[in-house]
Amino acid sequence: MDALHWWRQGDAVTQSAALVLLTMSVASWVVMVWKLRLMRRASVDVARCTAAFWQAPSLALAQQRLQSFDSDALVLPLVVAANSIANHEGDVAQPTLATAGSLSQRLTRVLRDALHDVLGRLQFGQVLLATVGSTAPFVGLLGTVWGIYHALTAMAGAGQITIDRVSGPVGEALVMTAAGLAVAIPAVLAYNVFGRLIGRIEADLEGFARDLRELVIDTAPVQSLAGTAEGLSNASRPAAGPPQGGSAPLGGSEPRAAGSVGA
Repeated sequence: MDALHWWRQGDAVTQSAALVLLTMSVASWVVMVWKLRLMRRASVDVARCTAAFWQAPSLALAQQRLQSFDSDALVLPLVVAANSIANHEGDVAQPTLATAGSLSQRLTRVLRDALHDVLGRLQFGQVLLATVGSTAPFVGLLGTVWGIYHALTAMAGAGQITIDRVSGPVGEALVMTAAGLAVAIPAVLAYNVFGRLIGRIEADLEGFARDLRELVIDTAPVQSLAGTAEGLSNASRPAAGPPQGGSAPLGGSEPRAAGSVGA
């Protein structure tokens, strides 16, 4: 009954602030519950997937094994990206800028893109928690200030002001400040806790991506390495001299024999 009385006594501004706080609270708690489940699964899946990957005999078999372990697709996109580069090395039909770089450059690019996609899914909802934690107190304060102003204006029109008539409306208006803090505090705590967990998982994924890149480079096909060595040897080979009977280079002269000196 008291809550309904407070709702009926408030005007459109107070009711709008209360609805905004309610929406923020529901959205933040939904995100917190979802991210809590995601972080628990991710912490277990990343460690289990990396262990299964290094126990696999080949990169293709490792990709097949991770499909049953990686339920949230955190490690599998990295392996798929590296496997795509390793399988198509030297099989480029039409050269493009994407295939013009070396194997190391292409691996760095695809692994970076895959890692950004994974981290984007892990960080989903962090902006919402940060926004709720920073703005909910001000929304509650707005409702309090407007509620006090509304109550004082109504009492001024009544003519006679007593402590009983002041304490009730002002106390009801102060509830908005408490509601704003009740919405903001859990969101701030969840943002800090999830940020720490995401940072730990991100460090593990970055280390795995670096090790995967070195593995693919070290086990690159012999044909691509031979082609690279041949290209380097051709580039370092000195240019052939002018043909017989040709003229000497500009600005130069034929070497003079030792016996012709002083002739």
